Amino acid sequence: MSRNLLLRIAVAVPAIAGAVTVLWLGGWVLAGVLAVLGVLGVREVYAFARLQGIEPLEWVGFIGAATFPLATYWAKDYADWEPVVYGGAAWLLVALVVAAARGPQRHPLTALAVTTFGPLYASALLAFIVAIRHGPHADAHPRGSVALAVMPLVVTWVCDTCAMAAGTLVGGAKLAPVLSPRKTWAGAIGGMVGGLIAALAYGPLVLDRVALRLDVWQLVTVGLVVALAAQVGDVAESLFKREVGVKDSSSIIPGHGGVLDRLDAVYFVAPVAAGLFRLFGLA
Repeated sequence: MSRNLLLRIAVAVPAIAGAVTVLWLGGWVLAGVLAVLGVLGVREVYAFARLQGIEPLEWVGFIGAATFPLATYWAKDYADWEPVVYGGAAWLLVALVVAAARGPQRHPLTALAVTTFGPLYASALLAFIVAIRHGPHADAHPRGSVALAVMPLVVTWVCDTCAMAAGTLVGGAKLAPVLSPRKTWAGAIGGMVGGLIAALAYGPLVLDRVALRLDVWQLVTVGLVVALAAQVGDVAESLFKREVGVKDSSSIIPGHGGVLDRLDAVYFVAPVAAGLFRLFGLA
């Protein structure tokens, strides 16, 4: 076993345990952790931009990234989201004013595009985890809401592991040779199968035990759709890295690269899972 693989495992095991603990605690703890991850992810997006000579409005973006998960949790008890909408408008207006103060020579349109995209991608998408964990039934059924929030992450982790194993063992045609040269169609199929099996097992092993039952067709849907979303999210983040010619988004996580590298699948999975659970009447 390589030293890098040992390092990845040594970091991954406590990280997974920490993720489950944070989801169990929920509330402001969950929102705060997601806010920090959002800021770190945006920092990496802005680093990509600077490699291309773009100057994002960093502090404006960091404020937005920190606010999205916190605002999502704050608004969960309110039927009227109007304050959040006005807050978003105020944030955008501040960004416009700061860009205007810089002048036209510093490419304000490009800077504003990157500034607003960063928090939307690296933080707002993560905030859907808060929406799942604190859905309409969370107070009456807290254990069920935790199990529901953990489910898409488990499917994603299993999908990623199975995709890596199948790709290594089988090899074959490349899935997206330009964007991610190591990914193969065998790996993609292995990931889909792994995600499906994970969802089908998670239902009776976890959900049924917390009195939260999903039909077989619902488990199949979650497994396949989440696994597909996870793999699309992985390839999408590779697009940014290939554009700027880097292997990892940063080196902040030993053996794993950056925050974007670790959460690339979750950015797609969180809103997709939240939408499915809402469709099923669970979130």
